Amino acid sequence: MEDCGTTSEAEGTIDFRCVQCGSPIKTLYIQYSPGNIRLMRCGKCKAAADEYIECELMILVIDLILHKPKAFRHLFYNMFSKETVNFESLLWKSVLAYLLLDFYRIWVLSTSEKEWSSPEGVASLLLEFTKMLTGVILGNLLFLFAVFHATRKFLSAPAEFFGWKQILLVLVFSSYFKIFLVAMMVWEFPSSVIFIIDIFVISSNTVALKVITNSTMTRCMIVCAMANGVKFLASQNAVIVTQS
Repeated sequence: MEDCGTTSEAEGTIDFRCVQCGSPIKTLYIQYSPGNIRLMRCGKCKAAADEYIECELMILVIDLILHKPKAFRHLFYNMFSKETVNFESLLWKSVLAYLLLDFYRIWVLSTSEKEWSSPEGVASLLLEFTKMLTGVILGNLLFLFAVFHATRKFLSAPAEFFGWKQILLVLVFSSYFKIFLVAMMVWEFPSSVIFIIDIFVISSNTVALKVITNSTMTRCMIVCAMANGVKFLASQNAVIVTQS
């Protein structure tokens, strides 16, 4: 018996997209029996609507690293459906991991300019970390604020991505290159590697915004550059204050 798996018809909306052309689609696949499915084809481009359903997770990760738009469409439209994941839990866990990695980034930058010495006491240690944490939170709040308002005014985000939570999820998950900061905790790298990671994060954010808004790459680059510029200034102020 046929089972139309992964469908959005229950709520009367079309949440899923063809990963090739971005056209809305109601059903991604039909399941005939456990392990036996047939991928639906897009009515516009006639290609398989979402080939990643039958792919290993590593294929998706590689395509995300290569900045392929179809990988971002699968991630944001088809993989993170509110019917298949706990959206709130996923969002806040991801935000926590993102902030921890950003905190580590600020800590590395603040200690690269001077030899880290043990503070005189617990109060001094808490003060140092409070300054860095404030810079991380302030910088990311300004970053989110800038992207959110620029997306509403200059880009054409669809209705499902107009909320600040949806924009936040897109930004956090398109910043997956930050995970490479973990390698700096294990192996010793020059602090300049952080700026290389930052470049990849900005480029990934740009592609993600282009995918969800269907805007031009130039506009998305301007929005990301502006928002990251604001975040950079806030982060640099935190580093300067910590070093003083």
